[in-house]
Amino acid sequence: MKVAIDAMGGDYAPEKIVQGVELARDQYPDLRFILFGKESKIKAFLKNGERITIVHTDSEIAMGDEPVRAVRQKKTSSLVLAAQAVKDGKADALFSAGNTGALLAASLFIIGRIKGVDRPGMTTTLPALAGPEDSFTMLDVGANAESKVKNMHQFAILGNFYSANVMGVTNPRIALLNNGTEEDKGDPLHKETYQILSDDTHLNFVGNIESRELLNGKADVVVTDGFTGNAVLKNTEGTALSMLKLLKHTILDSGVQGKLGGLLLKPAFKQVQNKMDYSKHGGAVLLGVKAPVVKAHGSSNEIQVYHALRQLRSMVAANLTKNLADYFATRPKE
Repeated sequence: MKVAIDAMGGDYAPEKIVQGVELARDQYPDLRFILFGKESKIKAFLKNGERITIVHTDSEIAMGDEPVRAVRQKKTSSLVLAAQAVKDGKADALFSAGNTGALLAASLFIIGRIKGVDRPGMTTTLPALAGPEDSFTMLDVGANAESKVKNMHQFAILGNFYSANVMGVTNPRIALLNNGTEEDKGDPLHKETYQILSDDTHLNFVGNIESRELLNGKADVVVTDGFTGNAVLKNTEGTALSMLKLLKHTILDSGVQGKLGGLLLKPAFKQVQNKMDYSKHGGAVLLGVKAPVVKAHGSSNEIQVYHALRQLRSMVAANLTKNLADYFATRPKE
């Protein structure tokens, strides 16, 4: 099982990328990695080259580069060559923590879309604080700034498949992110999407969901457009981090009694921190392309990179892409 790695993508590349790859390599004997990037920089952080191949590249795509132009012009960049390796069958999956737009462009232009999928959706897994499952899937969270009703319907189908086949949820509950729970809420896009999802008898659609209810376990799959999904995702991540910092500073600033109380509650706080750690679920999956593609946060450390690679391994082992393509090909048309 081989994973193509954009070793130069991310705020702390290649150091944290290499360290995360070595963690995954040491944990999973069946994984091999092809690291694309500047060889001297990669080797500076590589402790053990077992099951790791380095392919030297002369350029890289920066975070600030215009995505489509960069993919078309920087044909020898680490990201483009990693995507090409997947296209050519030299690797089974693609990983990057770099420019999101460029990763999307490379995945679409080089690897290609699954037949029947108009626009792949960026999918992430977030913690659920209540309900039968401990997490839920949300898409799109950034692949498409603008979406049509057809796209939103396909996001629901993609999310339903991912939740059932990767997350192991039986008959996933699918909800539409909206500004109210009533059927007639939202703009024309959301009103029409509501009706389409309601009419699809192959989906367990449970209606609209408000953003304040996302973490309360009301749905297993939350469907939204990429602009809204990305904004909600970043707000959720930021709120979780801010609340943990607030608790810490409140305890430290509350005198001896507060600090003693905080010490007694430390195990409970650790449980809360672990529950809210979205990175343990992996990165964002680009669903709808012909190979597993995972995007990690640009600021990912080695642990977050490791979890994203663990996630990719599960996707490859489950033959996710072929099964998803078959699902779309055989799914009854409404």
